[in-house]
Amino acid sequence: MDLKLGYIILYVEDLEKTKQFYGELLGLELKNEFGTYIEYDTGSTILSMNTRENGRELTDLPIPAGFREEQTMELSFVTEDVEGTIEKARQAGVRILLEPVKKPWGQIVAYMEDPDGHYIEICTPIG
Repeated sequence: MDLKLGYIILYVEDLEKTKQFYGELLGLELKNEFGTYIEYDTGSTILSMNTRENGRELTDLPIPAGFREEQTMELSFVTEDVEGTIEKARQAGVRILLEPVKKPWGQIVAYMEDPDGHYIEICTPIG
């Protein structure tokens, strides 16, 4: 079996806030938009979003409503300018969870939240 990761889909509350965050703030290119479903080109994997309500209708999955306090995953975006990306996010009013810090293995990482509370790591490449 030959599997590859094709899509990551986040279910969100407010599509316009989500588009501002991922499109305008992070600068991802909007690839497709179909009603409440959007896709961003990230280079190798499609990052998609849909409203929670529409996600429930389309998938019949018990997608929870509202903001989630607990998180069990993160999205990582790689850049050479972690500090600049975090400062741009701060200026836009984004909640910064961890300021840029150099890890023992040499990588610089920082964390922030998207409009739905998903953990977003901004980091330099490893190695």
